[in-house]
Amino acid sequence: MARKPAKMYRRIKGPAFTRRKYMGGVPNNRILSFHTGNRVGAETGEFKMQMDLYAEEACQIRHTALEAARVIANATIRNAAGVQGYALRIHTFPHQVLRENKQATGAGADRVSQGMRCAFGKNVGTAARVKRGQRVVSIQFNPENFIEAKDALRKAKMKFPTPCSTKLVRGGEFVKGLV
Repeated sequence: MARKPAKMYRRIKGPAFTRRKYMGGVPNNRILSFHTGNRVGAETGEFKMQMDLYAEEACQIRHTALEAARVIANATIRNAAGVQGYALRIHTFPHQVLRENKQATGAGADRVSQGMRCAFGKNVGTAARVKRGQRVVSIQFNPENFIEAKDALRKAKMKFPTPCSTKLVRGGEFVKGLV
């Protein structure tokens, strides 16, 4: 059965459903790595600039969307800065377990389907509950890679179901000579 569209899970409704201990068969998280690039350089303060991506509305972001954003941002900045010239971090973790009440389709589905009986649903994936103004992704880099870092976050925000904004957190004094 095909995966349902992400717009079905975008809104935050109901209480959090996060206790995997009590539920069986939760699909694995698709995010391979939450930190990429030069992690040691990020912790020691090697990079002069930092840019963050913030969610403008409260929503749920599926784990596949977080991974897609990480992949495109990582590829964009890595081509310009090299493997050790940046540090990228995903700040949200998909704790929320998504459920779906699967319905039979096709000929004779009305005789096979159970309708609303036991409609709690099966676990189909995970999502991160994001609040308004919450930081989702951050990139640390050097001034010569400012344009590429900005482009990487622009591409990453296209993968999310909420409007996002970028903010230069550190290194604003270097921007005047770059733009």
